[in-house]
Amino acid sequence: MRVIAGSARRLQLKTLEGIETRPTTDRIKETLFNMLSPYVYDCVFLDLFAGSGGIGIEALSRGAMEAVFVEKNPRAMQCVKDNLSHTHLERKGMTMTMDVMTALYKLEGEKKFDYIFMDPPYGQELERRVLTYLSGSELLAPEGVIIVETAKDTDFAYAEELGFTIIKNKVYKTNKHVFLEPTGRKGIC
Repeated sequence: MRVIAGSARRLQLKTLEGIETRPTTDRIKETLFNMLSPYVYDCVFLDLFAGSGGIGIEALSRGAMEAVFVEKNPRAMQCVKDNLSHTHLERKGMTMTMDVMTALYKLEGEKKFDYIFMDPPYGQELERRVLTYLSGSELLAPEGVIIVETAKDTDFAYAEELGFTIIKNKVYKTNKHVFLEPTGRKGIC
C-alpha cells in the first residue's frame, strides 16, 4: 500500500499483518481520490475505522488541512502514527485510539468535517450506527459529504429516513463507496 499522489506520493505505508484490517487497495483509493481531488485541498477530513490510515493520509498528502484518525485497535493505531511520521504529515494528523462512537461524542462541538470517511468491518451494520448518530450531529460541515466503504451488497435503504440522500454509488468487484449528504442539499461530488 502506498500514497498515490501529493506531497507524500509513492511512499510505502505500513499495514497490519493478518486479517484484522482490510486496507483499501491502491486502485480503489486512486479512483476515490480522482472523484474527490478538486475538493480535498484545505478540507478537514475524518477517517473512521482508520486501520493503517491510508485514506486520511492520502487526503493529507493531497492538501487537506487536517485529518482525524479514529481506530480502536492499538496496533493499527501505531501503524497510523508510524505512517504519519514516515510521510512527514504528523502535524496535520490527530489520532484517537478509541471506539468510533466514543470518538464522535468527543469530537462533537469541537470540529466540523468536510469529509467523513468510514470503512467499518463488514456485516455488522456499524455504518448504520454511525449514520444514525450523524443524522443528529453537527460534525458534518454545511457542504460536507459522508463516504462509506462497504461490502457490495450492503443495503442503504434506511438512509432516507435518517435524513440522507445517496448522491453517488461507486461499485467495484467486491465492495463499493457510497456518498451521502443531508437531504435537500446539492452535493459537491
